[in-house]
Amino acid sequence: MEIKMADVVLHIDEETTADEREGLRDAFLQTGGIMAADYRNDKPHLMIIEYDPDTIDSSALLKVAENRGLHAELVGM
Repeated sequence: MEIKMADVVLHIDEETTADEREGLRDAFLQTGGIMAADYRNDKPHLMIIEYDPDTIDSSALLKVAENRGLHAELVGM
């Protein structure tokens, strides 16, 4: 069975600390269908997420951020 993978950039509206970004990344990695999530400290508003679109809908990615009290938008790659 072939797994599809899609990449998307999540733009976070709020200023976040490194601990908050780590917590968000961990929340993404604990979500089914997400293979990778990463960020760079020099671009604190952006997070790259790699996911299987057959398993998880992109709107669910926004829900993960919203569940942590963040406002975000998806930017396609």
